[in-house]
Amino acid sequence: MLFSSTIFLFAFFPVVFIVYYAISFSRMLQNIWLFAASLVFYAWGEPVYVLLMLAAILVNWFAGLWVEHFRERPHAKKIVLVLACIVNLSALGVFKYGGFLVRNINSAFPEPLLPTMELALPIGISFFTFQALSYVIDVYREDTAVEKNPFYVGLYVSFFPQLIAGPIVRYNSVAEQIRTRRSSWRKISVGCSRFVVGLGKKIIIANNMAILADQIFTWSERGIEFYNVPVAMAWLGMIAYTLQIYFDFSGYSDMAIGLGLMFGFKFEENFNYPYAATSVVDFWRRWHISLTSWFREYVYFPLGGSRVENKDLMVRNIFVVWLLTGIWHGAEWTFIFWGLWHFAFQMAERFFGYGKNNSHPGWMRVYTMLEVMLGWVVFRARDLYQTRVYYANLFGLSGNSFWNDMTGFLLRDYAVILVLGIVFSLPVARKCNDLLSADRVNIIGKCMTVLYPAAMLGLFLLCVSYLVRGGYNPFIYFNF
Repeated sequence: MLFSSTIFLFAFFPVVFIVYYAISFSRMLQNIWLFAASLVFYAWGEPVYVLLMLAAILVNWFAGLWVEHFRERPHAKKIVLVLACIVNLSALGVFKYGGFLVRNINSAFPEPLLPTMELALPIGISFFTFQALSYVIDVYREDTAVEKNPFYVGLYVSFFPQLIAGPIVRYNSVAEQIRTRRSSWRKISVGCSRFVVGLGKKIIIANNMAILADQIFTWSERGIEFYNVPVAMAWLGMIAYTLQIYFDFSGYSDMAIGLGLMFGFKFEENFNYPYAATSVVDFWRRWHISLTSWFREYVYFPLGGSRVENKDLMVRNIFVVWLLTGIWHGAEWTFIFWGLWHFAFQMAERFFGYGKNNSHPGWMRVYTMLEVMLGWVVFRARDLYQTRVYYANLFGLSGNSFWNDMTGFLLRDYAVILVLGIVFSLPVARKCNDLLSADRVNIIGKCMTVLYPAAMLGLFLLCVSYLVRGGYNPFIYFNF
């Protein structure tokens, strides 16, 4: 069930919200209700794999209890942690990477060595596995207290606002909120506004950019004998996908954060205008912040981080992080190459120092966006061969022209959405909001207090009209 679907907006969420506040006399009942609702939310798309998620909850809850039980026996405690990691990562490996491994093993032999393995991917398995695993690791490190109530761990792992696509939340950031959070009209209103903004990002910008990007990438995949994609069209497709993936994912994160606020939870931000970054390192401080933080906290620092004896070890540590980041995103060589692409540029920035060049921020932003956009081509392409084909189209290496009439048609058709996407991917809206709320324009600020709710209602109705018409509504991170 997507947040940007009529069944969620007009059936599931209203029922959950009304019942939640109808039983506000009991925090325990509210938590049980949210847990039950989250299971229904997950079972809507994955009726069988809800059992897998319940198993993950129980395994990690028991693991936390055993880690606490062996608190004074470091060796036994470590064994429990290792077993918990093996169980969690094995489940992730089988469902997400089993088929990929079998295909590659079989391709190395004249005859297939292993039977074909095609399992449906449980929705959001990468997110809830990492979240559950972080709980056990934090209990082991004594960064969070063990939770003896299984329903609390269940709610933490399965809570529907951030179950499918994050942000990845650490237990110590929500443990107190599960017990004693406070709801208020302000939280509800801010949450509603944040949700509607995210819905607008998803429906109006991301979905339209998806149509454009999918069309151009499909033409490129069919080959020059079918349609030779011109240079300008290839760049248009790359820009469209760059905007699609940002507004798709950041919009979904906005909706998740907004939903959390409506139930009294406060989640950390997951995006901070990454396309305004001045280096690749800066980009990854702003993009999918919760995942970057997870790898830094649970992989990079345990390996030694940058505080190691020599630079070789530092390079190894960063390499491992980016290899795993690529693997986390998907079971294809393109994702591994994409992770190593970012690794190479981060290494160059570290060793040559241009990542800290503040004297030419404009040029650094151009360089960063080129690196990011060319990386998104690998991320989007079906395989490495298609990546090479698309790169050839980008730089006129496939005998393609620079422009054709179709390029002009697509550009005219999507010009407004492209401009909106570019403008709102930069901190323009935030700066305008800061300006309007400043004392020197206080009268305008008071007018905006009245106009803002009307604007949010108008945006919501516009999004609903798109949904009712049955428009294209994909979600890139749905199967991550």
